[in-house]
Order: sequence, then structure tokens, then C-alpha cells
Amino acid sequence: MRIAEADDADATLKRQMAQLLADAFREHWANAWRTVEEAQADVEKMLAPDRICLLALDEERLLGMVGGLPDYGGRVWELHPMAVRPEAQGRGIGRALIAEFEARVRAHGGLTITLGSDDEDNMTSLSQCDLYENLWDKIKTIQNYKRHPFEFYQKMGYVITGVVPNANGIGKPDILMAKDVS
Repeated sequence: MRIAEADDADATLKRQMAQLLADAFREHWANAWRTVEEAQADVEKMLAPDRICLLALDEERLLGMVGGLPDYGGRVWELHPMAVRPEAQGRGIGRALIAEFEARVRAHGGLTITLGSDDEDNMTSLSQCDLYENLWDKIKTIQNYKRHPFEFYQKMGYVITGVVPNANGIGKPDILMAKDVS
């Protein structure tokens, strides 16, 4: 496996990127890309010159991808999106993509990486409850019911910095996370 910048992705690779987004988010994230065509528009945005977009490739087959966009004058970068083929998960591809993404952010002068990890499918104990009451107690005792990715990001050094209650509908929060990469 090798990690490469997506800057010079051809039409075939762009189509693979769009297909990966549609496939990877289909099961648990209803508000994500419903079709390859919807994902294709975001793939084009990810390839903008001010962004970072990295691909994990095995030969010419796309295994995973990570993207990011700068904010706060480039001091903070939002990691979005991150996807690994479902059948390739658990093999270190996501870890390698995140590590390289973090290195690129540092090289661009970034200090912090943020991300949002939606809970649209009751995957954590933060779903289906009133997050306006005792929020930090609920965050401190968060439970993962269905392999929600927040635990993957925690293993990579990210911490929960808050939530957006009802971001995806009533009882469906967005879990906000960040990491210092300075």
C-alpha cells in the first residue's frame, strides 16, 4: 500500500473516490452521500488547491482516502472526509492516512485538527437523549454501541471537545473532536 496525493487523480480514480464515499457512509449515515453523483461533486471540492486530499492505494485500486480543509488562517484544519473500504478496515489503512494527514497539516503550519463524527443511527450513548442536561457527564461516560468511529479517533489521539445536539435530527448529534498537532 502507498499513500499519495490526489491532486492528479484521473477520471477513473475520481470515480473510485466517489464510489468509496457512497459505499462507506451508506449504512449508518443517512445524510451522507446517497449516490455516486452526489459524492462526485464533493470529490471535486476535495481536490481544490487549498485543501489536502490523500489516497491509500494498492496498485491502482483505492483502499481509502482522507481530506481536509483549512480554517482560522490555516492554524486549524477540519478532517473531512475519512473513508476506508469496509472490507479493508482493521488493516491500518485509516491509521496510515491519518498519520500522513497530520504530517501534511503540520507542514502547512497547522496547529489543530478538528472533525465531526455524526451519530445518526443510535451508535453511541449520546444519541436519543437530552444533551442540554449534564452534557459533560454524558460525554465523560460515552458508550459505543455499534462500532462508532469516535473510538478509532480517540486511539489516534483525538479528544471529544463537544457535541452538536440534534445536528442530524432529534436525538442525532454530531460528536466534535480535535487533536493538537503542533
